[in-house]
Amino acid sequence: MEVLEGKTAEFAELRRKFPAVQQPDWPDPAALRDVTDRLAADAPLVTAGECADLRGRMAAVARGQAILLQGGDCAETFAQVTPDSVRRKLKTLLQMAVVLTHATALPVVKVGRMAGQYAKPRSSPIERQGDLTLPSYRGDAVNGLEFTAGARRPDPARLRTMYEASARTLDLVRSLTTGGFAGLSQVHAWNQGFVARSRAGERYESLADEIGRSLAFMHACGIDTRELGTAEFYVSHEGLLLDYETALTRTDPATGQVYAGSGHLLWIGERTRQLDGAHVEFFSRISNPIAVKLGPSAAADDVLKLIDRLDPHREPGRLTFVVRAGAERVRDVLPVLVEKVGAEGAQVCWVSDPMHGNTTTAPSGHKTRRFETVLDEVRGFVEVHRALGTHPGGIHVELTGDDVTECVGGGNALLVEELPVRYETACDPRLNHTQSLDLAFLLAEMYRDQ
Repeated sequence: MEVLEGKTAEFAELRRKFPAVQQPDWPDPAALRDVTDRLAADAPLVTAGECADLRGRMAAVARGQAILLQGGDCAETFAQVTPDSVRRKLKTLLQMAVVLTHATALPVVKVGRMAGQYAKPRSSPIERQGDLTLPSYRGDAVNGLEFTAGARRPDPARLRTMYEASARTLDLVRSLTTGGFAGLSQVHAWNQGFVARSRAGERYESLADEIGRSLAFMHACGIDTRELGTAEFYVSHEGLLLDYETALTRTDPATGQVYAGSGHLLWIGERTRQLDGAHVEFFSRISNPIAVKLGPSAAADDVLKLIDRLDPHREPGRLTFVVRAGAERVRDVLPVLVEKVGAEGAQVCWVSDPMHGNTTTAPSGHKTRRFETVLDEVRGFVEVHRALGTHPGGIHVELTGDDVTECVGGGNALLVEELPVRYETACDPRLNHTQSLDLAFLLAEMYRDQ
């Protein structure tokens, strides 16, 4: 893709013409311009063809012919950009995908919250600890997690570091998914090991055995499963920092279409989906597949207006709504939205984010989520679509491939008292490797029941 020429100034006007919320207060505008100018001259992280391919895959999700599995860190950190960390996250998602593919007999579109999820919106611009008040941590793309004045000062040089860290992650993901790491037999062997070790393994054993018999049948028929050693994998992040996103926006010379070159799929968060805001305006101009988070306060009329702005031609695969209503509200909130959108003839993807509406604070002060509550929101999401005869398009979860202690419950019954043992998230609590696979097996059961 090529750098935009005539449109460069047009995109630069976004923040002047439209209100842009949740943006850092960069203290040095000249340093910011220097960084974004250099980013604008760099190669995009993803190609127009890859984005178009994902849009086609998302169209299948919208038509009920595929499932979306989207997951990864709440907030990536530069320190975690290591081969082992990336490999474990990818392994977890591949294991989940195999289970869902077998249970649904549908392709699973695999999208990581990776290679760009370095910025976070915050409920407050400041944080207080004792007598000291400092800017809130907004992700490694903006400032540091340490509670010091130096670390919390927004630094535009971090945007360059984000680009380089994202490039390294993408290189590794592409290498792993095409180099045999994603082989079907290997992924199944990982799942067999999980079932054998899990306290809830007996419940999952039947499904794991079915997958094993399917592989044995393929071998008996002379099918070389080594040919299934590659996997399509895409990356996504919240398109929050408009200085970064506009600097990496490119035009495809073959089609003339404009793409955000920072990731395959970008989403607008619950806090930045204002109809007159700069985020909605920016997303309306790019051709990537895009998503919008919808919390419990999302009004049907506003959702319909978002469709008019972001998907005016009603193209399947263009727009995904990620519902984060909370387990107590999803069965009340979701039916109205699905029915209203369907009546408008819009064929969007409906996806469940069961994480953000179910965050609590433990007595120790740690933010956490209960696995059973997360599961209940997913169950409610599937039940609503079953009742309406529509397609529950998949899940969007915060997870890690590590054995962290951030969410309680799950098959191995992590206790509240165990939260401090390995509480490592930079922002919100994530499902660990075991809890993620628990969720995949239980979601597979829901799809089968459907």
